[in-house]
Amino acid sequence: MTRTPFNTGWSYRRKTSIFADVQGQADSGHSIRLPHDAIIGLERRADAPSGAAGAYFPDGAFEYRTVLDVPEEWAGKHVALEFEGVYRDAMVYVNGAFAAQRPNGYAAFVVSLDSHLTYGAENTIRVDARAHQDSRWYSGAGIYREVHLWVSDRMHILEQGGIRITTPDVDFDRAVISLAATIRNSGLTTRTATVTTEILDPESRVVASETSPITVLPQSDGILRQRMYVPNPQRWSVDNPALYSARTRLDGLGGEPEIRVTHFGIRTLQLDPDNGLRINGETVKLRGACIHHDNGILGAATFADAEERRIRLLKAAGFNAVRSSHNPMSAAMLDACDRLGMLVMDETFDMWTEAKSPFDYALAFPEWWERDVEAMVAGDFNHPSVILYSIGNEIPETGNPIGSQWGRRLAEKIRELDDTRFVTNGINGFVAVLSEMALMMQGTAQVEEDAADGGVNALMGDTDDFMDQVMVSPLVTDATAESFALLDVVGMNYGDVRYELEAREHPNRIVVGSETFPSRIDANWKLVTGNAHVIGDFTWSGWDYLGEVGVGRVRYEDESQAFDGEYPWLTSWSADLDMTGSRRPMSFYRETVFGLRTTPYIAVRRPRNHGRSFTLGPWSWTDAVSSWSWNVAQGSPMILEVYSDADEIELQLNGRTVARNPVGSHRAFAADFELPYEQGELTAVAFVAGAEVGRTALRTASEDIVLDVRLDKPVLELRDGALIFAEIELRDRDGNLVNDADRPVTVGVSGAGSLAAFGSGRPATTERFDQDTHGTYDGRVLAIIRPDAPGPVEITVSAPGLAAVVVSAEVRTRAATPEQAPATGQMPS
Repeated sequence: MTRTPFNTGWSYRRKTSIFADVQGQADSGHSIRLPHDAIIGLERRADAPSGAAGAYFPDGAFEYRTVLDVPEEWAGKHVALEFEGVYRDAMVYVNGAFAAQRPNGYAAFVVSLDSHLTYGAENTIRVDARAHQDSRWYSGAGIYREVHLWVSDRMHILEQGGIRITTPDVDFDRAVISLAATIRNSGLTTRTATVTTEILDPESRVVASETSPITVLPQSDGILRQRMYVPNPQRWSVDNPALYSARTRLDGLGGEPEIRVTHFGIRTLQLDPDNGLRINGETVKLRGACIHHDNGILGAATFADAEERRIRLLKAAGFNAVRSSHNPMSAAMLDACDRLGMLVMDETFDMWTEAKSPFDYALAFPEWWERDVEAMVAGDFNHPSVILYSIGNEIPETGNPIGSQWGRRLAEKIRELDDTRFVTNGINGFVAVLSEMALMMQGTAQVEEDAADGGVNALMGDTDDFMDQVMVSPLVTDATAESFALLDVVGMNYGDVRYELEAREHPNRIVVGSETFPSRIDANWKLVTGNAHVIGDFTWSGWDYLGEVGVGRVRYEDESQAFDGEYPWLTSWSADLDMTGSRRPMSFYRETVFGLRTTPYIAVRRPRNHGRSFTLGPWSWTDAVSSWSWNVAQGSPMILEVYSDADEIELQLNGRTVARNPVGSHRAFAADFELPYEQGELTAVAFVAGAEVGRTALRTASEDIVLDVRLDKPVLELRDGALIFAEIELRDRDGNLVNDADRPVTVGVSGAGSLAAFGSGRPATTERFDQDTHGTYDGRVLAIIRPDAPGPVEITVSAPGLAAVVVSAEVRTRAATPEQAPATGQMPS
């Protein structure tokens, strides 16, 4: 069998009727290379149907087309297409005839083409997709994840979940490797084949092997099991993400053997209320981040290098776990989590039978949930990074005895498919009793106003103390009792007030903060570290995302006080990292709270907002920036926040001490200051018991500004998920960031690559991401280049009044993997 990327040679257009085609009125389409988001390049507008939830992007229906040249010799083969994700309500047609559908926009699925192909001819493939008021965040639309072409013998290893590996018994001397291979015979005769598996250690040495025969009846599946023993196993962990490989070979069928390479890890998981979560026998507290699926300026398009970059930067910021909110994680991100050592809570759905948007997945859930759960587990099974399956997010049915039975079905289905991980659910007690609360508070002006402005998020955010009272009330306790009881780990969204209550009333219960307010991390982390039964905290959110705009913004008194940000707000602005990957001050505060940072961090509130009254919501952080370069008059009042785990912070300005304040007098891990602005060097010195333990300094940038351009990689292989990230900053010649002199920057790309996206982390903007000019935000902008062919790529960066900078990278040909060996016949170009 060969598994070949099937991402080139596609075109897309707005969906039109067949009558428009006949009359010649339809768009002929635009050539593209997958993955592709059909919406990110469309014009936003204030009256878009998606509203604040969808970042004011338009909706639409789209169709994708390509041609597959099928040679005569494939008549005896099995041919299939694997779609990693199509948003949404995908309809697949082959040669004009319906072949498959998939309502869930996040589910991977395989379409057998065998009964549709014309051999020795070109075959047309068409995929329809649409998005319209079906999501609470920016979803994008189209074939936004990769597609693969499978060509194999009629007897073959099943494409999706065909190899499943577990390590049921592990000690220091050896690990038991249990492999189950599902072999499908889609032919018309009984056949026998031989399966040989070799286990390779992280250094690619063969450390175990097994050979077994299997006979499969026609039009049937057979499961072959092999048990092997690896000596002195290297265990996968966050700090040592050691990956083994299983190279499985199916042969004896008369043609080329089928080879499947499966990566996996050897590790053990344990759970109890006294030790919490243990990985390889050691207790691990989850420093978690909730993340959405979009890739910022790339939109929803899923590129392997973008997914890996997100995980790498999140881990560098102190996180050791991510929650995929609220849908199954991409295969590329799962691979990155395995390689980099990031734990995963993978999630099924944002809704069950109760819709949250007018046309969302609830319409398909009763019929499709089981197949979608199967697809998620099949995709996750061999990934050591996955430790938790979440069956939902803030599901209203969790507070209803009848509705909660869906949770039982979901949990038991997952356990049937995979009993090696733990099952949780992101339960919000407030949402679980929302209908009862609405009846109790019916006619209350505040409730009606909040519901109109921002739905349940507004109610949660604007009535913080009231929400806590509801969370610990007997109403929530009784309503969620059954939904909590069916889980291995009780996930609580914004339920930190219940953590200690659960230990008293349910001593066998394990709890995780599946979604928490970033503004509470100091208190929440104390609850996590102080209670063995609480295994971690997942902040909302780790990486800024498109949609749910302005949830975390600072609300100034002279601006709209509505829960959502008005157009042109673009992102949530509730995250530690902005959508280009730049860390915000809240990220350094969190790192300090986690105990991972001892160096003090200086954050300065933007002086242009000095004196303006404002409010911060529970998802908000102040508008501070780590800079001492401001375009204001000398002596202007400045407010500073210094984050530290020390006792005191001393501020020194140009060598003289100007202030010394205790840490934690107003907020844990922070010292506040106000002083007049003076250019030069500002230093924060941390003291514990009177002794200096660390210091950091900010310096005013000079007016000699240059463009600083850094590529994340100078050399890369040509593959579909490959990208080059060019981080562009305004700095002076001493390397100091110039954050208060933003300007437009232009990027030109020539040679073996093209500009895929260009933008900044600015959360409210009318600028597009598909143009070659974009303004900096706080002195930064990001260009993303996609390689097109082997050879050099030259990137020219320019800005008004500054000298242009030219940098280059080299794109090299990638060697074929065993699963991508050339197949007979012509592949799409």
